[in-house]
Amino acid sequence: MDYREVEGTREFVARLAHGEDWRAQIEDFARAEGIDAAFFVGLGAVQDADLLYYDQTDQEYYPMEFDEPLEVAACIGNVSLLDGEPFAHTHAVLSRADGSTVAGHLDAGTVFAGELYVRAFEQSLERAHDEPTDLDLWPL
Repeated sequence: MDYREVEGTREFVARLAHGEDWRAQIEDFARAEGIDAAFFVGLGAVQDADLLYYDQTDQEYYPMEFDEPLEVAACIGNVSLLDGEPFAHTHAVLSRADGSTVAGHLDAGTVFAGELYVRAFEQSLERAHDEPTDLDLWPL
């Protein structure tokens, strides 16, 4: 395991705008606040969602589209730089009206209602290509 210590002194609570994209708003917020690294948790609801599943064998993301109202039962992620821009690495568990769930990497989702807690780090984190996984990860 690789690791490094980070310090966080800036904390935010935020309400996401109805009708806007969940992940894009986090990235816009990070850009506006000059945040290069952060951790966030959120909850709420989306009107639709595009999830991605990363197949470890194929080393490819496979999209899953859900054109239905979904509760955001849990949303967790981090912000770091990817190609010099804020990237919100966002995972979500979404529940349907019948209580069943879908989950994965949240690529996009139209916000019905959303609330976030964000803790920004003083240090910057920038993603770099990781050869074994073919993913952009933190080079700690």
